[in-house]
Amino acid sequence: MAGGFFALFDDIAVLLDDVAAMSKIATKKTAGILGDDLAVNAEKASGFVSSRELPVLWAITKGSFRNKLIILPAAFLLSAFLPWSIIPILMIGGVYLAYEGAEKIYEYFFPHSHPKEKSDFTEKTKEEILEHEKGKIKAAIVVDFILSIEIIIIALSSVVEKELLVQISVVSIVAFIATVGVYGIVAIIVRMDDFGYKLISFNNKEKSISDSIGLFFVNALPLVIKSLAVIGTIAMVLVAGGIFLHNIPFLHQLFHSLPSIVGEFIVGLVVGAIALLFVKFYEAIFRKNKEVKN
Repeated sequence: MAGGFFALFDDIAVLLDDVAAMSKIATKKTAGILGDDLAVNAEKASGFVSSRELPVLWAITKGSFRNKLIILPAAFLLSAFLPWSIIPILMIGGVYLAYEGAEKIYEYFFPHSHPKEKSDFTEKTKEEILEHEKGKIKAAIVVDFILSIEIIIIALSSVVEKELLVQISVVSIVAFIATVGVYGIVAIIVRMDDFGYKLISFNNKEKSISDSIGLFFVNALPLVIKSLAVIGTIAMVLVAGGIFLHNIPFLHQLFHSLPSIVGEFIVGLVVGAIALLFVKFYEAIFRKNKEVKN
């Protein structure tokens, strides 16, 4: 009886140790997408009236939790009944990530004009401000849904050969980190300038330490947002390249002599460029057909 009791504890300890080890591996594999998720959501959660930043971010966070509640059961069902589908889904997501990264790089070198959105909230009614918020929240949740699929599938692919309980535990941990960790950091980022202003107004002395620190935070916010955008773009290309390198033996053999980060970037950029060409070609045909009809 006692022996069976201690054996149960031993099994639980082994299971927890396995979950901890695999969670570490899965988190490392999803780090690139988590970085991109952070960059995208920091941009989506900024540009609001100061008093509305945290409510908007909370609305996006709740949407992200709902996304995970939809994606996680679907992923576990696929793993249980159609495990062969994990890699194809991963590859499709890799094409999407590579395309997004390549498009951002293309847009940087060949920018095209966008209609400027009015950011002066003093000129808008309360209803217009709320409508603006709803639009940005919806767009952020849609992007989060796509990135969440990739995060969960990548995490699942690292434990797909493990028993179902380990899969559920590991992927759920990664999904929790992807939501709480990412949006917690985003909340800190979007409030940097407000924290800086509070430090500046902390006392009436000129050139005080609090003024210097406050100015640093205020000036750092736009730089942080821009830096995250660049890091997120590079991360998307690298993650996409890694997906193809690790799942296509031919590519792995072709680039095995190069440092992994170089091979991943080249493959991700090439796949992204091909996907971008297809999209641009489709858009050109669509515009031409529309002009003919008109």
